[in-house]
Amino acid sequence: MRGVVNQVNPRLFAREPLRRCGWPQCGAACCAYGVWLDEREWRDLLAHATLIIPYLPPGRRDPARWLDGRREDDPFVPSGRVVHTRVYADPTHYAGSACVFLRPDYKCALQVAGEAAGYHPWRFKPFYCILHPLDLDEQGRITLDEATALAEEPGSCLRWAEEAQPLVELFAEELRYLLGDEAYQALLNRVK
Repeated sequence: MRGVVNQVNPRLFAREPLRRCGWPQCGAACCAYGVWLDEREWRDLLAHATLIIPYLPPGRRDPARWLDGRREDDPFVPSGRVVHTRVYADPTHYAGSACVFLRPDYKCALQVAGEAAGYHPWRFKPFYCILHPLDLDEQGRITLDEATALAEEPGSCLRWAEEAQPLVELFAEELRYLLGDEAYQALLNRVK
């Protein structure tokens, strides 16, 4: 488990008529405002910078410019502290800005670097990137915010679907990665 996740919110056992966005049509809208990284994740990125740099656009290859200077306490990450990635103006992007790690092809440089190095694609991705569009509730449980607001937002990672399905199935990839196979299977057993 990459974050300090206690469990899942009961909301994830609900059945809702939702589907995924169908990347790349969304244009990586989720990358508009950057992301919070656990300080351990940040140190790991620095330790592997030589693997990441080749996949970044020119002008974004200096690790000293990957963060914007913000730091905050966060009880849901292992180190208890997070730092924020730099955001650049990008008139071609959904919100007019994009995370330092977003490439012009709407792929994350961290994911591309992980795959190129033979790792799981999410090896270098921050916990909060993997979690998205899921979130943590005030108790640190994985949840999903109000579906109506998410599915109707033009840049959302979710869309309405014809048929309802359990949210634990819709987010199988994220939950399996974050919680592990055994814990994820236990969640599935609760909805069947």
